[in-house]
Amino acid sequence: MEEKSPCETTECRVEMLDIMFDTVKGFSLLLEQIQPDPQNFDYDSAKIRKNYAFKTLIATMLSVRSRDETTIKVVENLWKVYSTPKALANAPLEELEILIKSSGTYRQKAKRIKETARIIHEEYEDVVPDNLDELLKFPGVGRKVANCVLVVSFNKPAIPVDTHVHRISNRTGWVSTKTPEKTEKALEGLFPRDTWTKINYTMVSFGKMICKPITPQCDRCPVRTWCKQIIISPKPKTPSSSRNKRIGKKNKK
Repeated sequence: MEEKSPCETTECRVEMLDIMFDTVKGFSLLLEQIQPDPQNFDYDSAKIRKNYAFKTLIATMLSVRSRDETTIKVVENLWKVYSTPKALANAPLEELEILIKSSGTYRQKAKRIKETARIIHEEYEDVVPDNLDELLKFPGVGRKVANCVLVVSFNKPAIPVDTHVHRISNRTGWVSTKTPEKTEKALEGLFPRDTWTKINYTMVSFGKMICKPITPQCDRCPVRTWCKQIIISPKPKTPSSSRNKRIGKKNKK
């Protein structure tokens, strides 16, 4: 049995991240696939990618609670009809709902992307801001969405934290946090700024390929000797209280 040696230093954590990155490099995630250079995973193409910032922003907003495969189809179909802030801002809401319906919570998303497009067109002259505070002003844009745009479109140091990043950070023992916001803050203190742009891509890909939510493939994990493997099993489903009450009533009869 391999002896565990959890990472306690910045150098060790960076080495773990690099090994994880080398393992998953080339794995196509949503935001990489919609860029003009989809096979560039090193984020050194900001000059090209910033021109796609609006598409990246809308795609990330649509990706919430939606599978990447579904979101890609939705974005590409949407872009065939509306591909600029002005066009999207002026689009009939009912038509937007139809175009993005398969992405889930489509009515709410349609309102948000339409209003975001209007603000970008009218207040930012069709240019997506490269500033976190400005991005967070848009409806439906939280820290994860904003940070994704900063990293992918502008190559700015930020750590978008989704379920994969949050889960793996806690499993490895890097952090012990309860919320994505706290995970983001903790990771900022644990990793040098020049590695931040690599964290989300690496850990999301790693979470899809190896460190899966329910059945992590620890036996083929390249960093298992450093990982604390703090794996919390999903809680078993229990009948709802209302169902319990119904069952109780039947038993009394």
